[in-house]
This record gives sequence, structure tokens and C-alpha cells, in this order.
Amino acid sequence: MTDTVAAATAAIARGDTDPYNYVTVAWDHAQAGDRDAAFELLRQALGLAPNDPVVLTTMAVLYREGRQLRDAVLHCDAAIRSCPTYAAAWLERGFVLSTGGSFEKATESYAEAARLDPDNAAAWAGMALIAVRKGDTDVVRGHAFKALALDPENLIARSALAAVEIEGGDYATAAARLAPLLEADAPPSSERANALNVLGDAFDRLDRTGDAFRAYQAAKSEFAAVHAGQFAAERETHRAFIDRIGASLARTATDNWAIPTPEPIAGAAAKHIFLLGYPRSGTTLVENILASLPDVLALEERPTLRDADEAFLTDGAGFDQLASLTAEGAKRFREAYWAKVKAAGLDVVGKSFVDMDPLKGLRLPIISRLFPDARILIMRRDTRDVVWSCFHTNFALTSTTYEYTSLESTARHYDALMRLIQASLERLPLTTHEVRYDSLVREFDATTRELCNFIGLAWSPCLRQFSKAAKTRGVSTASAAQVRKPLYDGTRQWERYRAYIDPVLPILQPWIDRFGFDR
Repeated sequence: MTDTVAAATAAIARGDTDPYNYVTVAWDHAQAGDRDAAFELLRQALGLAPNDPVVLTTMAVLYREGRQLRDAVLHCDAAIRSCPTYAAAWLERGFVLSTGGSFEKATESYAEAARLDPDNAAAWAGMALIAVRKGDTDVVRGHAFKALALDPENLIARSALAAVEIEGGDYATAAARLAPLLEADAPPSSERANALNVLGDAFDRLDRTGDAFRAYQAAKSEFAAVHAGQFAAERETHRAFIDRIGASLARTATDNWAIPTPEPIAGAAAKHIFLLGYPRSGTTLVENILASLPDVLALEERPTLRDADEAFLTDGAGFDQLASLTAEGAKRFREAYWAKVKAAGLDVVGKSFVDMDPLKGLRLPIISRLFPDARILIMRRDTRDVVWSCFHTNFALTSTTYEYTSLESTARHYDALMRLIQASLERLPLTTHEVRYDSLVREFDATTRELCNFIGLAWSPCLRQFSKAAKTRGVSTASAAQVRKPLYDGTRQWERYRAYIDPVLPILQPWIDRFGFDR
């Protein structure tokens, strides 16, 4: 306990009503992993000083770190209402929105924080990092250099500069900018995890695969250490969640599963397509290819099935309830689905709608039951490329991406989802079409013609302009940089890292064989 924390603790014990003593001690508890104690102290502080912006912003930070993003942004908004010129609240709002993938709104919040406090390096760095995703090189450099002029050690700004240096082919400069991190002895942080990942990318481009693997492994270790408290041993892992769904499907009778001729729903699309597979399998690429067509709208990785998830995936008996669902009962969940699509800003009436989410494969029982007329696109990319890519890619935290902290856990998660998808394909009435990534990048026109025929869309040369569509629509997934560029062949990238992948091949080989990736 520091002297400052000890003094604040003593002041509280004496009955001092200064709310900032409570904030000080709450931070100490939060850093020690006792979030409950931290929140209790902050609630007491709000009792002493209702609407205090410092207290509200501190609560927002804790909510963000706990992935309670809605609560976090609401507390930022409350702090801003109380004091519109409080730059720290705007900065935290930027962090929250960026964490949730709302990058345009996050940039607006960072910009306001920088306007109110031009010496706020974190605000400039936050804008630089978002600009990386958009490919705005000049903006990245401008904001990053402002941040570094204020804080030469700012890791977010350094990472942003290194990222654009990599994209511009200056791999050695990027590596030199970040290489000292591998040897530095510092507490784990999200900023270090991101920077180490960028360093791995620089080494990868320099063909220093051993150094690249060491950097990627260090990045994943940092990521795991930072978020370990949110994934306590008693919490169900995402892989265990998938296995539980598979067990539920196995014991559920699926005869006459699909609800025949479901009643039309107001606001529904004319054609309904689910695009799934596995992260890093090419789903974002195919989404933007299809979105290049007129009258095709797409939505990426949104919880459109949340109501059905809560009803049927929360306990082991879920699919028994799903199996006994009446047409009228199904209608309620179908209406909730299309309402969420509309709330996302899409008017899909009379159009074709692509619901892209690589992990919606674990919801195939729900999709089959509620949307028997939907077309299902399943992406297939070389199993080894997918697992390697998931391991070395820097993802935002979710229960899924926490599985990617080692090659073994990534491989086992992949295996679990493939087993569930395969069981769903064998047992459920689904209209599916497999899209192979290797065929797509080598025989683009032929593969996309098959794809359009399956959906019932007219093929057009405009499909080749998917990178333009990606720039126009914006992409929030980890594939943002790739789909802004013309088509390139990203197959067999795993081969340069064969020595590290070989130990997990016994887990992956059945899928390599089944999907024919060694032929």
C-alpha cells in the first residue's frame, strides 16, 4: 500500500467525506483485482458527491475493463452532462467506444478530449490507432507524432506509426521502433500486447520467423495476463460453451425440425443469407464481395440472434425448448431478429441481407429452426492458416479471443466449433454452400458465380471491386487492412511457422483431411 492510499484509507476511517479519498482507495482495490470492493467505494463516493465527473469516469473505466461497455458509456455520458469540459470523460468515452468497435464515434470523443486538453497524448494516440484501421496514413502520422511529442514513450502512438511503416514496406524501421519491448521488464498491459503484436508483424515481413513467433507469443502472454481476472477458473470457457451446445444438440430429437412455411415478418429481407465459418477464414472478404452488388446489404458480427441466444443457449435444456417451439413462438424471435437488423441502421425490405458472423456456426440449430428458408454460406480456409492467423492476430477481448492465447487452445477451439458445425450439417435441414478461400483467390469469377447462383443473385463484374466497397462501408473486424486491398493469395502462410504448428497437428489433421487441404 502506497503512502497516498494509506492516507486515503485513514481519512475514510476518520469519517472524512472527500469523495476523492474513496476514488484513490477504489483504484487500489481494482488494481489488486477486487472489483467488488472498488465499486462499493465508488458508490459511496457518489453518495457523498452525486454526479461527480471524476467518480463517474472512474466507474466507467472499471466497467470498460470488465467488458460492461454499455454501463461504461452511460457513466461517461453522465460525467459529461455533469461537466462537459472534463476532458478525461471524453477520453474514456473514446476508449469505451473503440473497445466496442464504434470507431467513428470513438474518434469524435478523442477529438473532443484533444480539443479540451491539447496536451493529452492519449487522445492523439487514440485517434492515430483508429486511423490505422482506416488506412489513413497521413492522419496516423500527424496524430501519432503529436502524441509522441507530448509523451515519447506512448506505446499506442508508437504502434500506430509502426503499423503504417509496415503497410508502407518499411519493416526494419517498424521493428527498430518496437523491438526494445521484447527485452523490457514492465507490467502487462493492453498497450504492450498490441505493440508486441505489431512487432511480430514487422519481424514476419522481414522473414525473421523465430523473432516473429517470440513477439507474437509475448503479445498473447500479455493479453492473457491482463484479462485473466475476467476468466476465472469457475467461468465457462467459450470452448466449453460450444461443447455444451453440441451435447444439447446430440440429445435433442431433430425430426421435422424446420417450422414449415413460416409466417412473413414485417421488415424482413427478400433474401436472407448467413455467412459463417471461423474467424480469419475469409468471411469479411466474402461479405464485402457480396456487398459490392446492388441491393445487397451486409452486417458484420452483430448479436442479431441475442433474444434466441438468451432463450435457448443459457442452459442444458435449451434445445428441448427450441424443438417444441410453435410457429407463433418462433415468430416472436424472428421479429426480434429483424428488429435488431433495423436497429443497426439497415432497411433490408426488398433486398438481399447478409448476416456475417464467423461464429454463428454454433447457432445453426437456432438458425435452422427459426429461418428454414435462409441460405447458409460456410467459409473453408486451410485449417493451419486459420489457426495460425487467429493465434498471431491482435483481437479485441471476447470469450472467444481469450481462447487464442496459445496455439494449442486455438486448435482445440477450432476443433470444437468444426465438430458442432459438422453435427449440425448432418442432423439439421440446412441449405448450405461451401466457399473455399483457396478457390476464391485463384478462381475468383468462377467461385463467385457459383456463390451468386446459390443465393439467387445475378453475377456482376462489380464483385471484383470489393476493396472499394470495403473502403466505403468501413470494416471493423481484424481483416480491415486486407479487404481494403486488391485480391491476393494468402494461402499456406502457416508453412513458414511449421515448427510451431507441428505440435498441434494431431488436433487439426482430421479437419485438414476432411476439407481436403493436403490434396
